Amino acid sequence: MTEYQHILTERRGDVLVVTLHRPERLNAAPPAMFVELRDALADLGGARAVLVTGAGRAFCSGADVGGGALGSDDPGNTTFTALTEFYNPTMLALADLSVPVVSAVRGPAAGIGCSLALAADFCVASETAYFLQAFVNIGLVPDGGASWMLPRLIGRARATEMMLLGEKVPAAKALDWGMVHKVVADDALDAQAFALAERLAAGPTVALGLMRRGLAQALQSDYATAMATEADNQRHARGSADSMEGGMAFLQKRKARFNGN
Repeated sequence: MTEYQHILTERRGDVLVVTLHRPERLNAAPPAMFVELRDALADLGGARAVLVTGAGRAFCSGADVGGGALGSDDPGNTTFTALTEFYNPTMLALADLSVPVVSAVRGPAAGIGCSLALAADFCVASETAYFLQAFVNIGLVPDGGASWMLPRLIGRARATEMMLLGEKVPAAKALDWGMVHKVVADDALDAQAFALAERLAAGPTVALGLMRRGLAQALQSDYATAMATEADNQRHARGSADSMEGGMAFLQKRKARFNGN
């Protein structure tokens, strides 16, 4: 695996585990971290699911604003460039992946870290996790796709509450709001999140990839377009080896053995 400065990557069976690795900074993300993340996602090496997590006691405390824009003569354009050239392309690459994504969150998932955590197909949170749109507290606005993602995930009223009040949403409330898949004990987070990623990796990943892309497209289309997309995706899925295996397993009354093709 490639060695990076700000992330760790590990192939565990069919799962690619990506760990944000700046624990001394609560995994605050400089632009370079998102470049590395995008590079890791660009070549899955045959992995059939991705697990994104953070080292230490945080998932990601947000973009690293310790320098960069704050030290710039033109902070507005510096921030704009960081988003459009580094952070946003990585978020789009994550959305376009052909395999399922799980995030494992303990401690803060703030700012761009919140967007990254919630961009996963399944977000598993520990009891110590919280989600935060803190931008209003420093006179900024949500980014990383939060203004698109949050109202679709939890509704306009709750998204407005998160963004305009800038208060922490603890794990239990996040679960109640439908923001996360499940909440587990802190010491069980890693094992349970990996078990979920492993389960997805053992599934018909051609179909799973089409599902995740189809869901995203349906959020932006009308009913007829969504059904047309489903039909096209079904044609693709029906031609896969996994579909043939699934049909044979059903007829033979056995568990299907999918290989991701």
